[in-house]
Amino acid sequence: MSISINHRVETIQISGIRQFSNQLVDYPNAINLTIGQPDFPTPEAIKRAAITAIENNRTNYSHNAGLLELRTEIASFFQDTYRLTFDPKTEIIVTNGASEGLDSLLRVILEEGDEVILPVPTYPGYEPIIKLCGAKVVYLDMSDTGFQPDPARLESLITERTKAVMMNFPSNPTGVTMDSIQLENVAAVLEKYEVFVVTDEIYSENSYRGKHVTFAHFEKMRNRTFLVHGLSKSHSMTGWRIGFVLGPEIYMKHVLKVHQYNAICASVPSQYAAIEAVKNQRHIPGEMNKEYMRRRDFVYSRLTVMGMNVILPTGAFYIFPSIEKFGMTSFEFATRLLKEGDVAAVPGSAFTRYGEGFIRISYACSMNELEEGMKRLEKFIATLT
Repeated sequence: MSISINHRVETIQISGIRQFSNQLVDYPNAINLTIGQPDFPTPEAIKRAAITAIENNRTNYSHNAGLLELRTEIASFFQDTYRLTFDPKTEIIVTNGASEGLDSLLRVILEEGDEVILPVPTYPGYEPIIKLCGAKVVYLDMSDTGFQPDPARLESLITERTKAVMMNFPSNPTGVTMDSIQLENVAAVLEKYEVFVVTDEIYSENSYRGKHVTFAHFEKMRNRTFLVHGLSKSHSMTGWRIGFVLGPEIYMKHVLKVHQYNAICASVPSQYAAIEAVKNQRHIPGEMNKEYMRRRDFVYSRLTVMGMNVILPTGAFYIFPSIEKFGMTSFEFATRLLKEGDVAAVPGSAFTRYGEGFIRISYACSMNELEEGMKRLEKFIATLT
């Protein structure tokens, strides 16, 4: 006889990204284009700040919301960069990566039976934590709208059970961004309804087409919008686990309670590293972006020459070409590409069923790997046609 566990946990699966990338252990010579992790080292000044903190024994707990000095610098960054005003004492929480921030936030705003509208295809980490809260995911299909949320389609999905709409732009997996006009059209719909907006903008500093725009700009929704951010992508700090949640004081005091019991506080040496990143290393994302755009343009060019239908990404470091014409599922295509072509890409179905017919390629790796990867992909495709 086995003792039962939480039935919601039993129904969720390991991320499709990880399920596929974990197979790479059996293909040691494969070119890995699966994981969204910058190949740049964490900048030296940021590492030095953490080392200094450790040497000075700054390794005790911080305030549950994070070091006030860091929260103040985060507030300054958003004010200087996006003209957004957040009180560092009451409206900002430093979390163990954006993922923990999302988890703590959703546990506050969601209840049993609530609905969350999720534009798809999207990052597979959202749906499980929504379901763990007892809420239901409602998909907003973007697969036939250039991966942009259609305002009319969005409005048609809003019901009396809708508690939140969750956005992720720049997008993982598509690399698509929203411009100010598109954002305003979506905001015009959401302003009419009493729903929360949760916007994951972890890739906001990796924007290649003009200045990033955010839902947090809209004053009518300011008291129900949460901005989730962090340093993993912008400063190549994935393993440092520093994220931020920014939102209205009335709700953030409750997010702090969940975060406290969940994690107590973020790693303190990492917080000192984050102070250096946010205060003195704001130029780093721009420097990385120059290389990302060079890689993006190369991959996009090679894919189009191969005859693949693909949208040019304007943010993040992913590209999402269609493989529909090859007459197989994305999982079948990616599996054969790995086994026969020695290239690992993520099946589009990992990003909900609305990603079917696509694969995700990450260009957060070296140009040498991309050149070889595209060469192998082209050779593989030739065997199919």
